[in-house]
Amino acid sequence: MATGKKQMLSKETAQQYEKELLDLKLVDRPAVVLRIKDARAQGDLSENAEYSAAKEEQGRIEGRIAFLEDLLKNAEIYSDDEADTKRVSYGSTVKVWDEMFEEEVTYKIVGSEEADPLANMISGDSPVGKALLGAEAGQSVHFETPGGTCTLKVLEITH
Repeated sequence: MATGKKQMLSKETAQQYEKELLDLKLVDRPAVVLRIKDARAQGDLSENAEYSAAKEEQGRIEGRIAFLEDLLKNAEIYSDDEADTKRVSYGSTVKVWDEMFEEEVTYKIVGSEEADPLANMISGDSPVGKALLGAEAGQSVHFETPGGTCTLKVLEITH
């Protein structure tokens, strides 16, 4: 959720949000205004389900427009293709050795809007992401969890 603070977005996600915003403004907003106008023409608004549904839809559309405008206004765009391979940065894919679980894990560092922990796409704002940002291959990083301190050793950085 955008709150006026800088949001990291990949170039692709920013383009998707810009397209969605344009569609909302040029297609969805005018369509719902027309639905409201048509529903008003039917008479008594207090028992008009079409009018109520259209007004609810209008509120959803306007809320999404405001959200996307704020998000894009405060976005810092990164490109996966330009991700540094010497240091972990947004857009980097990082192979690490998790010392606690004694296993190799691969993470992609993304902005919080794109994070999907189940797909190992972690936000740079998360504890793991914060620890990894700026790290180099061969370096170990530490971060706190409710279960204690975890250590990851950076094995490889790609994009």
